[in-house]
Amino acid sequence: MKGKRKKTKTLFSFILFCLAVSSLAALLGGCTAEDRKPGYIYYALTADPFSLDPARITDVAGGSIAAKLFNGLLKIGPGLKVEPDIARSWKVSKDGLLYSFSLRRGVRFSNGREVRAEDFKYSFERLLSPKTLSPESWVLSRIKGAKRFMKGAATGVSGIVVKGPYELDLRLEKPFSPFPYLLAMTAAYVVPREAVKALGPDFSSHPVGTGPFAVRKWLPNEELVLKARRDYFGGRPKVKGIIYRVIPEELTQVVEFELGNLDVINIPAPDYSRFKNDPRWSRYISMADGIDTYYLGLNCSRPPFNDRRMRQAVNYAINRKKILETFMEGRGTLANGPVPPELRQWASPAAYEYNPQKAKRIIRQEGYAGVRVKFYITSPPQDVADMAQIIQAYLKKVGIRAELKQLEWNTYKEAIDQGEPDMFWLSWWADYPDPENFLYPLFDSANMGAAGNRTRYSNREVDLLIERGQHASTEAARNRYYKQAEALIVRDAPWVFFWHTKSVTIRQPWVKNYVQYPVYSMDKGMDISISR
Repeated sequence: MKGKRKKTKTLFSFILFCLAVSSLAALLGGCTAEDRKPGYIYYALTADPFSLDPARITDVAGGSIAAKLFNGLLKIGPGLKVEPDIARSWKVSKDGLLYSFSLRRGVRFSNGREVRAEDFKYSFERLLSPKTLSPESWVLSRIKGAKRFMKGAATGVSGIVVKGPYELDLRLEKPFSPFPYLLAMTAAYVVPREAVKALGPDFSSHPVGTGPFAVRKWLPNEELVLKARRDYFGGRPKVKGIIYRVIPEELTQVVEFELGNLDVINIPAPDYSRFKNDPRWSRYISMADGIDTYYLGLNCSRPPFNDRRMRQAVNYAINRKKILETFMEGRGTLANGPVPPELRQWASPAAYEYNPQKAKRIIRQEGYAGVRVKFYITSPPQDVADMAQIIQAYLKKVGIRAELKQLEWNTYKEAIDQGEPDMFWLSWWADYPDPENFLYPLFDSANMGAAGNRTRYSNREVDLLIERGQHASTEAARNRYYKQAEALIVRDAPWVFFWHTKSVTIRQPWVKNYVQYPVYSMDKGMDISISR
């Protein structure tokens, strides 16, 4: 009898989907595959990127687009190894303090001017300048003299030295083993002084970079069009351009994909089984382990979650394993802490078990039975709202009443950066493949707010352990410090550590050479092509 009901429900859902497709197709009217620009590949965005200025980008969508518009000294290549980008070569002094770079000649901004070492000095000092107010200034803050410059106590950064038109030296205050990875980050991309000065705030929407694509048109809340450059130093892309269409609703994205108006989409959770079991589409599904961590953030700066035991209670209250197996259909790996298993080189900390009775007991003991908390989520995609309702139900069972508030992405991000919610749903994706990237930005007390530590967690011992790991002279010592730091973070529970996802996408049959990259900044859009 249960099987029959399941089949009936599945058939009914399928009929509803077909009706929705027909209705949306009718509403979309002339929006058909014939309206496509020949040679362009089409993607979807749930919202406009907040900015395309490297100094102001903090989100994955913005960083992914910026990777196609800009370059840095270095980049992350196959095997997650650091490779030359605009730098032709580099060497590091024995003490680990001095990095000397030789630049490629003939690299040009999209305005036609050649890149020189002076452009990197300008770009780096712009990122660090207190006038820029960049939330990503921490990326280069380890360069000698950076902190004095950031405080306004110096007119330049003493550790950034132009040795010649194509020669640049960077000297650090202390050795820092992940530093080459930092130079591959979005924030370290080079920008031209004259364009920044001429455009002012409009540089965010009219960026000028060195990448294989340039912005041709940006219609807010509609589409962003990138056009391939003929003069890119790395060769010419295989597509004429990229069009990002802003489509907040997942259902609409799926419909547009099936109409042939989108070339690649992330498969929404409700549609995964349908595509996986359809022989027409199953061969075009790609799945890859993401270097990410999804979490429920708990605001540690005020009651009730400035109480560590209350944060632990929330961890005990939610059956993460069941949610992963059912709602997520197994598309991920349970997280024992913030560091993804691909990067952790030590034994993982013990995870919180599902124990609602223990959660209830702690909440009563701490005097918070029936407490109301503000739970913020972003409005698209729909599976975020569904996930939040599941979490809300688990919390209600143990005596916490979570009041949901949905906000558009940019408004949401600003709200959590300002510390408005008591709890929020978010993820962190690797900017660079080093465990330090999942510790320092997210949990060091120096990075509260927009810089990454959005739970406003503070533990001086954790700060010291992370710092010792950053400056450790051997990998073994580094891992020892990071292991201790992660264990303390898990004990203090500023997050509910949910899972590390498996990224699942589906593409059109005419899309060729499609690759899922473990780090978003690796995708320059150079290899993908279309055969239609």
